Amino acid sequence: MAEALIGKTAAITGAASGIGLECARILIEQGCKVVLIDRDRERLTAVCEELGENAYPLELNLLDGAQVSVMLPKIEALVGPLDIFHANAGAYVGGAAAEGNPDQWDMVLNLNVNAAFRCVQAVLPAMIERRGGDIIFTSSVAGVVPVVWEPVYTASKFAVQAFLHATRRQVSEYGIRMGAVLPGPVVTALLDDWPKEKMEEALANGSLMQPREVAEAVLFMLTRPQGVVIRDMVILPNSVDL
Repeated sequence: MAEALIGKTAAITGAASGIGLECARILIEQGCKVVLIDRDRERLTAVCEELGENAYPLELNLLDGAQVSVMLPKIEALVGPLDIFHANAGAYVGGAAAEGNPDQWDMVLNLNVNAAFRCVQAVLPAMIERRGGDIIFTSSVAGVVPVVWEPVYTASKFAVQAFLHATRRQVSEYGIRMGAVLPGPVVTALLDDWPKEKMEEALANGSLMQPREVAEAVLFMLTRPQGVVIRDMVILPNSVDL
């Protein structure tokens, strides 16, 4: 157990499944109290019962700006002042730009970009006042290497990287660390629209990672000495050639 995290408080968006759930699990294992934020009430209730007394469900629609704006008081009512915020929730869309559905693009961009930025804006002032805290984004390798078959998703993650590092430089003087974990393909619900044949091939050739592997990278980022920040951690299956 990482002593540096014992007694810390954390909140994670998109935490009812996938990467968010595994990050919640690993932080609870390390002694944190974790607020799991998601819009799926039934799933939230089930996973928090599984994770135990240090898991706290918070049902929230991140696409509703008004709900996001009053998120922090609800978090603090559950666990107290917030030490760690993980902007993890996201959506995926791939395919050719000429054949895409702009309405679907709007949803992906609103969740991956606007909602993530709003969440960070909601928690930052309190961290600045207390002069400390950690903010982690779940970004993607697509945020640093344009992926030809997913132009809109790639654009959303490039936006995340730009916001993250500009904001990181604004708040570092207050002792706040900001960084991103940038995984390659991970077995999560974001890949539900992959063709079955592509998924089976990827699993067979080792080109997909598991959410736990991403959670372990996040744990590494959060347990560095306070004066050290991991700006970007790119993690890839060894068989992926990027």
